Amino acid sequence: MTSVLERIPDLDEAWAVSRHGPQLRAVRRQAERLRERFVSGPRCVSVRTLPLSTLAYPTRYAFWAAAIAPAPFVIMTHRCVLVQFLCKGELKNLLFNPTDVQAAKATPFFARLIETLGTRISDAFAGKFDPVEPQLARLGLRPEDIDYVAFDHFHTQDLRGLLGTEDGLRTARFPNAKLLAPRSEWEDWDDLHPMQKAWFVRDGKMGVRMNDVILTDGDYVLGDGVMLLRTPGHTSGNQTLFLNTESGVWGISENGTCADNWSPLESRIKGLAFLCKKQDLDVVLNANTPELAALQYTSMILERTIVDRVRRAPAFVQMFPSSEVTPSVLSPGLTPSLLHRAITHGEVARTAQTSGARSPAPVHTSGTV
Repeated sequence: MTSVLERIPDLDEAWAVSRHGPQLRAVRRQAERLRERFVSGPRCVSVRTLPLSTLAYPTRYAFWAAAIAPAPFVIMTHRCVLVQFLCKGELKNLLFNPTDVQAAKATPFFARLIETLGTRISDAFAGKFDPVEPQLARLGLRPEDIDYVAFDHFHTQDLRGLLGTEDGLRTARFPNAKLLAPRSEWEDWDDLHPMQKAWFVRDGKMGVRMNDVILTDGDYVLGDGVMLLRTPGHTSGNQTLFLNTESGVWGISENGTCADNWSPLESRIKGLAFLCKKQDLDVVLNANTPELAALQYTSMILERTIVDRVRRAPAFVQMFPSSEVTPSVLSPGLTPSLLHRAITHGEVARTAQTSGARSPAPVHTSGTV
């Protein structure tokens, strides 16, 4: 099954370096070379951002305990991203982070938080957005049109409704989609380390249709202007989606929770720049799972190296947090210095509604962010 994906070997030797300091330098060097090739290559067809939910998240995790603010929680907006790209001339549709919002409430950390705060208060935090399917319909796409789904990592995910189960009790929301799942994290899910258990839905992959799962090892080109690279640390199989667009190269991950995490020396959030200057750090982790912090730091440097800088604010980079800290009266002093909110590129190629065959509309590559 993995033969449909193009393996990228560039970073293999760098990640194989055993000591963290030399590994960081090696990964950065190879990322610079990979970026040169990626940015000069073709662009993806289109990108659209689909908001799914808002949630409360501990401030001490969002900013690695660096932020100086009284609010114990930040409010984040979680978003799925639709990417269209050409693979050997054929149009493909990818959904990145199509989280099952209701099923995610079974995540032990959030289940305990809901129990502590009470349903009424926790619901007040939860923004109301349409599910993925009606948002796709407004773009002219059906669930059957999705070719691939992937997640930056499997925290909070329940895949049973997404893929369907072998016993037929649950049908697949996206019946033609293949899940791109890092093998290391897929296998870890069966026997989790205690520092990860609070963030995984225990039975979230139990009985899923394995014919629709592609287990991956390493880094891949999915098609024109789309790469999926390993960025371990937050989880063992953490991965980042990189997109070549009209506005430059973007990355999507949850290694950080807002633009400030990747550019803390420029942050207006009190405490971030101070900590990084004091400890000679270039990034601030989203640190709810600290056991692989050095790897996560290196992964964030890889991300910063590959993406472009924000045109309107060049001190910041085009790393799009899959769950982005959102300004809220509940979190004074924790407003990000810059908000991305969405990635918008190109024109969505709509699929014909009258037949099962793909018949996309003409593709345009212009777009704005």
